[in-house]
Amino acid sequence: MKIIPRTTYLDELTGIINIPDIKIITGIRRAGKSKLMDALVQVIEKSDPTGNIIHINYNLTEFEDLLEYHSLESYIETNYKAEVNNYVLIDEIQMCDHFEKAVNSLHAKEKYDIYVTGSNAFLQSSDLATLFVGRTYEVHILPFSFKEYMSYFPSENINASLTKYMTEGGMAGSFPYKDLNQKYRYINNEVLNALVVRDIIAKYKIRNEPLLHILIDFLMDNIGSELSVRSITDWLSGNKTKADHKTIGKYIEYLCKAFAFYRVRRYDIKGKKYLGSADKYYLSDHSFKYARLGTKNMDYGHVLENIIAMELIRRGYEIYVGVAGGKEIDFVAMKQGNRTYIQVSYDITEQKTFDREVAPLLKINDAYPKMIIARTYQPEYQYEGIRIIDAAEWLSCDSQGYV
Repeated sequence: MKIIPRTTYLDELTGIINIPDIKIITGIRRAGKSKLMDALVQVIEKSDPTGNIIHINYNLTEFEDLLEYHSLESYIETNYKAEVNNYVLIDEIQMCDHFEKAVNSLHAKEKYDIYVTGSNAFLQSSDLATLFVGRTYEVHILPFSFKEYMSYFPSENINASLTKYMTEGGMAGSFPYKDLNQKYRYINNEVLNALVVRDIIAKYKIRNEPLLHILIDFLMDNIGSELSVRSITDWLSGNKTKADHKTIGKYIEYLCKAFAFYRVRRYDIKGKKYLGSADKYYLSDHSFKYARLGTKNMDYGHVLENIIAMELIRRGYEIYVGVAGGKEIDFVAMKQGNRTYIQVSYDITEQKTFDREVAPLLKINDAYPKMIIARTYQPEYQYEGIRIIDAAEWLSCDSQGYV
């Protein structure tokens, strides 16, 4: 399989080598956490040739004897070398019973530089402070971006590539398959059902598995739509699916903790406050929708919106749905005290569609940047101070300084 360097994540990791925190690599299953760890090993080998690397990958049978935390710690201590830097890298750490006890003990000894990856259901962002007594640093990774997809599948026609990316998605494990149905089969069976859903069921001991699957289908079918726990529960009840608000709320939380979905809250731009009536949910990778629900309804508009949402998160922005003067702005992207207002549309060639997209932005009176990202197939231009940017160009650009 062709390997594409994930330089942004690798640069972040190499920038914290030998910093005395426990480094935790999180992200949805099959997003490339283990490959990133392998790349880190290569960096360490080049930058610190005398360093001692203790790399444990629980996917390999050679480490079956280390599935209990005492044996894990003993193995690492046995392989420790004095007078050099010692690096401990552990893949799929949740497979070791009470792994946190071994990691905390090793960290307390202050002689190891520790990196771990694991299943999202067992190694969640919200649980890190509880699991690990020492300080942690989280590196969160997402499936392949459009720019990374272009590196894997080079093409001179950037717009044709975006059309393919919108259909195929960014789950790199599906890239070697030539047939689209085989790609979807891998994504649905080997990633979503076999790993993500199975992890959630095991972690939370879910008894009503059919309800979880119905909820997943509903959220996928409504990416980019305003939803509340009550509206979802009412819809399920109307479709003769017995569910209560508490259970639905918990299941949504589990799916977000496993990074299958990302919750985006609503933000009152004028009142500068968050609104709690409804949220939007976006998929970590849009291919899950097609792999699970089929391609009868391609829904290009919401899929492009999903891609832009994930790219903004990938570029380090906090994103919210903006509300101004009764109008909705798709995204308010915030970083380091600055914000950008963004509308996303698949096609703005018709005047009425263009007018509808610019109207909410024109109602905002502050000086923060405003833009529309759409499939324009032409160079960037401006309208009343609003940047109109082609989606393929924006997704493939250098993210530094270019929202």
